Amino acid sequence: MAAPLKIAIAGLGTVGAGVLKLLTEHADLIAERCGHRIVVGAVSARDRKRDRGVDIQGVRWYQDAAALAADPEADVIVELIGGADGVARQVCEAALNAGKHVVTANKALLAHHGATLARLAESKGATLAFEASVAGGIPIVKALREGLAANRLSRVYGILNGTCNYILTTMRESRREFAEVLAEAQKLGYAEADPSFDVDGVDAAHKLAILTSLAFGTAVDLAGVHVEGIRHVSSLDIDYADELGYRIKLLGIARRTEHGIEQRVHPCMVPKGTPIAHVEGVYNAVVAEGDYVGRVVHEGRGAGAGPTASAVVADLIDIARSGSRTRLPTFAVPAAQLAPAQSSPMDRHVGAYYVRLMVLDRPGVIADVAAALRDEQVSMESMLQHGRAPGEVVPVVLTSHDTGEAGMRRALAKIAKLEAMIEPPRMIRIEPL
Repeated sequence: MAAPLKIAIAGLGTVGAGVLKLLTEHADLIAERCGHRIVVGAVSARDRKRDRGVDIQGVRWYQDAAALAADPEADVIVELIGGADGVARQVCEAALNAGKHVVTANKALLAHHGATLARLAESKGATLAFEASVAGGIPIVKALREGLAANRLSRVYGILNGTCNYILTTMRESRREFAEVLAEAQKLGYAEADPSFDVDGVDAAHKLAILTSLAFGTAVDLAGVHVEGIRHVSSLDIDYADELGYRIKLLGIARRTEHGIEQRVHPCMVPKGTPIAHVEGVYNAVVAEGDYVGRVVHEGRGAGAGPTASAVVADLIDIARSGSRTRLPTFAVPAAQLAPAQSSPMDRHVGAYYVRLMVLDRPGVIADVAAALRDEQVSMESMLQHGRAPGEVVPVVLTSHDTGEAGMRRALAKIAKLEAMIEPPRMIRIEPL
């Protein structure tokens, strides 16, 4: 058997401990599959005494993660600290500058600095691998960069955040509101104490920016992602979606348009008959559409120690296998050839819309709403109002034919000013998929 691949791990949280456990339990299997033993020679973490369920007694310990990057015996540095800047960035840059390979699960780092790090890695003849940064155990990075490399991709989209998918699934199944389900998700460990990173769409935006670069050969462009979260989705919206034949999902969508690459993260109504409508709970799914392959659907667990560790170790196996052979470009094409980001602004988006209004039930209200829509060239497809309650607040739901985002927003701004409106209109985009 060839010489072992020696690695150092910066960060021994949930994922880091999972990587140690996987490398220990499957050591023989991994060696058989890649022709090398993968040996952990050094680690770094905040608390040396914490019990992680794996013996690290014989491993070199670094209190300073940045110093770990210079470990003379390490071939690969595994960065599992997290964060777009600070120590995580220092570790990756130091390792790459030293010609060491880097494996990371850090989507924030890649979303902010991916193109820069890719250029550095390629200039040093090193690998920057990040399968674990998007969709946990789903091998979507490899699929886009290798399996679908012969295709011209037109669209990539998916459920990229398990916390949001769990919340929306539970709201539908239990008929409870967002705040109550979020609190339950926090107790179960599916949501952080500060859930904003997940429920406001930031986590999904980081992942979408990475997928966009892989799919379309552009520089990572986080600033070009339109981002909305799920805080405004109510159980009432979920009920109406069901009645109309849809499920509500937080999606990240990237597609080619005549104006550039459209990147957006927001709640969507998707037809019940589509595969992604049936991805429930904490699961993720990513769909890629290519000119020769057609539609390819990938589904699996998007987070957690096991799935993420599986993706990290898959990258390590690839590095061990490749040896001195030519390495793959970080983002499917050489970093120097990544096209400048050309984002299509959200105002240019064209699609169908669901709109929910909470109004005082009195004569003339619908006529005023219809006039606002007419003035902005928005064509209504359907309207739902169950029963009458004169003088009381009632929900009115409208769906539109395909229309421009800018016109719809102007129409909703006018509707919001109507005297009969009790709260701002709620809009959810309808995606035919």
